Amino acid sequence: MNFDTVREIAGRLTTAALFAGCAASGPLQAHHSFAMYDREQAYVMTGVVTRINPDSNHLQIFFGVLDDARRSVIRDDSGEPIIWTVELRSSSQMAQDGITVETFPPGTIFSIGLHPLRNGLPGGGRGEFGLYKCPPNTPPAQGMHCDSVAGSTRHGAAELPEPTGQWPE
Repeated sequence: MNFDTVREIAGRLTTAALFAGCAASGPLQAHHSFAMYDREQAYVMTGVVTRINPDSNHLQIFFGVLDDARRSVIRDDSGEPIIWTVELRSSSQMAQDGITVETFPPGTIFSIGLHPLRNGLPGGGRGEFGLYKCPPNTPPAQGMHCDSVAGSTRHGAAELPEPTGQWPE
């Protein structure tokens, strides 16, 4: 066997090994830990979209939480709206559930289940909880969520969870 034949066989074996390794590993997914979320707590929040960040790793919805009467957003001591953020799956996955910048423009009223951040900041992760969008300019009744409003739409297969906590406390 000459050197060129050995090199050709080695190249084919290397290529085959790389292909087999990639095929066996499944799709590549780099991801962060979900330890930042309190998975023991489940909140159901109804709010008004202020903006959406359609990042490729996680779509984020920024929103002002509606008060229990569902008439205005909750504000801090200086009168500024308290803006929450909820992290969802990737923008492409969320688009399959009908959640995009175009379908959830600023002013959209929606309800979502989330696990709050452990550090107490106004944010959380959706996890596997439901998300409902109210019809335009139609907030739910006092103390209710968008899943109770006629004409609301569910985005994803999950329902809203039974809350184990609430904000504000």
